[in-house]
Amino acid sequence: SNYYGSGGGGDGGESSAGGGYGGGSSAGGGNPYFNGGYAQPPPPPPQEQQQQFTSQQNNYQQQTNNATTNNIYGQTTTTSHADPNQWQQQQQQQYGMQQQSSASSFMNASNAMGMFAAGMSAVTGSTNGNTPNAMLKIISPHAESFLKDSTARLIPGLESLMTTARRYFAVDNRYVKRKLQRIFCPFLCKSWTRQIVDAPIQQQQQSNKTNLTTTPYALPHSDENAPDLYIPFMSFVTYVLLCALAYGNAGQFSPEVLPEVATWCFMSQVLEVLLIRFGFYMMQAPVAMLDLLAYTGYKYFGLCWNMLGAIAANAFGLGMATYYVLFLYTASAASYFMLKTMANNIPMVVAATGPKREMMVMGFAASQFATMYFVSKTKFLT
Repeated sequence: SNYYGSGGGGDGGESSAGGGYGGGSSAGGGNPYFNGGYAQPPPPPPQEQQQQFTSQQNNYQQQTNNATTNNIYGQTTTTSHADPNQWQQQQQQQYGMQQQSSASSFMNASNAMGMFAAGMSAVTGSTNGNTPNAMLKIISPHAESFLKDSTARLIPGLESLMTTARRYFAVDNRYVKRKLQRIFCPFLCKSWTRQIVDAPIQQQQQSNKTNLTTTPYALPHSDENAPDLYIPFMSFVTYVLLCALAYGNAGQFSPEVLPEVATWCFMSQVLEVLLIRFGFYMMQAPVAMLDLLAYTGYKYFGLCWNMLGAIAANAFGLGMATYYVLFLYTASAASYFMLKTMANNIPMVVAATGPKREMMVMGFAASQFATMYFVSKTKFLT
């Protein structure tokens, strides 16, 4: 019979009527693997099973001898068990790398703990008599480096602006005292020339990169004629507060007074700086914008004296008169201060086609008299 049917005798011992593969039944038996109407494939012969088993065993042995693994460093290594010496060398290399990683982690942890202990001892003052100021000395270099390397670089030009503006706040008590005397009584001063020092190597390299010729002047704490922004800023804030006090004495104070006076004074000063800078441009003379901002900001010191004297005399009904008497002196002093400063800072040789140097110096001095009158707040003085 055929393989799945009934019929004549087959292999492996059939019965009387013949049977299928592997022994049939008495009635001409069928296929023992045809069960319930579903055909199932017969098992392969024993010889094919032996060949498949041998092939699988060889593949497994090859995979075992050449195993590919990933170590802890993300590197792919092939371990061959066929060569025991090579496998032992690779294991020793991996062990050495693990020891180096552990040692590096331990050193980092030790350094961190050392910095933490130093900081805590600086705060508590328990080590070598340190004071809490030692913590500031430890943190300051890191904070400065953080601002310089990350925050300052987020805004274009902020790093260079911070570096430049730092020079205008390098003041001390001696400088502030002598500078205020010079502003209030400029008629008694004889020397108005700024001091020139040797430029640092970093400033020389920066000048060479930008192809700019800058004169290395001394810092404010070393030169009384150097411009600064500390006195103008503090005088500006004081003058705004005194104006608010005058409004309050008259019963007219409101929160809008402070920003109104501050905006009025600041915008007038910016306009003044731009006009003076335009004059320097016409003469083709170099000047720094922050220098002009400092020179034009010294007039707020005289305005503070005007307002303070007017507020004191306002109780006697002489506020307005006192203000203008003081104004004549402080405005004259500010104009003379600007005259001598510009005369010693503007180069003697300017553009031949531009305005004359003497006329521009006189104009800059007269601008102080005009702007001081322009920003005066005498509305509520009696």
